Amino acid sequence: MKIRRFSATAFAAALLIPGLAACNADGSGGTSATTPSASGSVAPSATASSSAAKQALLDSTNAIREGNFRFTIAGAGTTAEGQVHEASQSAETRMTIGDPSSDLMMKLDLIHAKPDSWVKLELGGTAASQIPGAKNLNTGKYHHLDQNRIKGNRALGFDFDKLDPAGSAVLTQGITEVRQTGDGAYAGTVDVSKAAEAGSLDPALITALGPQAKSVPFTAKVDPQGRLSELVLQVPAAGQGAAQQLKITYTDYGNAAAAKKPPADQVVEAPPELYNLFN
Repeated sequence: MKIRRFSATAFAAALLIPGLAACNADGSGGTSATTPSASGSVAPSATASSSAAKQALLDSTNAIREGNFRFTIAGAGTTAEGQVHEASQSAETRMTIGDPSSDLMMKLDLIHAKPDSWVKLELGGTAASQIPGAKNLNTGKYHHLDQNRIKGNRALGFDFDKLDPAGSAVLTQGITEVRQTGDGAYAGTVDVSKAAEAGSLDPALITALGPQAKSVPFTAKVDPQGRLSELVLQVPAAGQGAAQQLKITYTDYGNAAAAKKPPADQVVEAPPELYNLFN
């Protein structure tokens, strides 16, 4: 097996491992059978309802910008979880890609406490030994990162001007059709073709989707305070890739803790092999 570097794009793509089949969205406008329309257009009440539903989801991301929450991002075989605490300018993400039976398994614990960042890696899988400099990476210690070398890197960096690792505000802005399906529950379609900056979607995947990118089915939930609690995208098959599910959740709004810096005796400077792996 040839081990490829985990570029920022590859890292993002790892969040979308082939998983569940895409579901079909109900594309109806909700026109009532008792309110016929001669032109066949959506009834005004349905249009208003859809507009209100979209606005509710747009508003649901406002609390994320306050920068105090916990999150998860998951695809089949890949999970990421962590917290953002803007008040202390800190964040942490713990990610697992693959499992010990995979060609490559990778666990990362990324800690950001501005102006510093650290990452601890655990490499496994049948081909882990083929990674250049694996012994220098799989040390069980946190690698202190040079900020100049990770600036703009979606895998290792964190932008405190863009506090949401999943970019749900970008995704909801692309909603093309939505209806309320229950108390705090919504379903519809979203145009992800303009969501390359979302963080949870690989730009290469968006390109591969072609016209399908304009109508990706989704479901969403908000909590009793109207804050986004869950967003699930059912991404259609594209190219050689199978249909995939991406699930994002948010909890503990206003109650997330500051990320803890690793103990000094558990820190080493990041070796060149680490930057090479993620660039």
